[in-house]
Amino acid sequence: MPTALTTTQPAAPHADGKRRIAAAVEAARDEILGLSHRIHGSPEPAFEEHQAAAWCAELLRRHGFAVELRAGRLATAIRATRAGGRGGPSPRIGILAEYDALPGLGHGCGHNTMAASGVGAAIALAAIADELPGEIVFLGTPAEERGSGKQFMIDDGLFEGVDAALLYHPCDRSHVDSEPLASVDVSIVFTGLQSHAASDPWKGRNALDAMITLFSSVGLWRQQLRPTARVHGIIQEGGTAANIIPDRTRAWFMIRSDDDADFEAMQVRFRELCEAAALATATRVEVEFSGGSRTMRTNRVLAERWVANAAAYGIDDEGPDASSGSTDMANVSWVCPTIHPDLAIAPFPTPGHSILFRDAAATPLADETTLMAATLVAQTAYDLYSDPELVQAAWAEFRARS
Repeated sequence: MPTALTTTQPAAPHADGKRRIAAAVEAARDEILGLSHRIHGSPEPAFEEHQAAAWCAELLRRHGFAVELRAGRLATAIRATRAGGRGGPSPRIGILAEYDALPGLGHGCGHNTMAASGVGAAIALAAIADELPGEIVFLGTPAEERGSGKQFMIDDGLFEGVDAALLYHPCDRSHVDSEPLASVDVSIVFTGLQSHAASDPWKGRNALDAMITLFSSVGLWRQQLRPTARVHGIIQEGGTAANIIPDRTRAWFMIRSDDDADFEAMQVRFRELCEAAALATATRVEVEFSGGSRTMRTNRVLAERWVANAAAYGIDDEGPDASSGSTDMANVSWVCPTIHPDLAIAPFPTPGHSILFRDAAATPLADETTLMAATLVAQTAYDLYSDPELVQAAWAEFRARS
């Protein structure tokens, strides 16, 4: 990843403004990377990112943003704004950030770099705010790993009036296109009846047997699933002692697909498997679906500007990633023109959601990628602020696909 932000000639058009953006990122290097490392060293899971959100908010206030922390219903959501000083058409460009970590692993998805690059992009735009029309809108979005915090923020109206949404993601490859799967979380609780596992097991109803039956059913079901469908889960509670028939077990599953109709059918089928396991073991079951991420609609107008801006720094687009997870950034893509490009912070192939990727997210390469991501996000936003017709074209494409 190139590090010479201030000596590389940015992509046309608006190269002079983009050069000032790169200089502003470089000037804020210590603040941006300090934020990344603080968040990496203090991982917080979904909906509990209190330190990370506070640190982001503090930096944004320092650079002239009006900051709302607890934006909408979520205590760790941020909406920060800074008005431009130039008249004319008034786009509102959304600069997004994520900062939740994975339970038991930490920042194995590199969200520390996403938070820092988002704040960095906002800082860079603030440095030239007097020459911008419209408004810079920073949105700190909790709970991407579980719970789909962006959907809460959409429902709370925090994306209303936003003309484009930009968010980088770390990877082991660099590419603008992604094809995330629709996803939903499922909580399953089986309830049975305790009894002594040796002296009178016939008096009990085994909730662990129900859970094992469910896992076995899912394993058999996978043979009939589409190649792009995924079902995976963990047992969170499995009983309390080997000599007690378990009366309660709990699991967390995720269901994913790239096809909306198939996704809905899978959820119906999964509930049936849960009910069948309860029937087979004379237990009761509670099934709760929550969160929910959609499939992605990458805006080609915005994507072309990202690719051009990245190419100026020697970053070639490597094409869509063959590995597909899920993200609630896809939900945003159904609300306004959106891109969610990836930049490499680790050598290929480094698996995401792993110790290897977690450790990579705090390396010198990740630091330089974080600064590059801040620069490219801000430069792509600058293209939109500078060209009202580009904003109109992005919206025209969005509406044509609606």
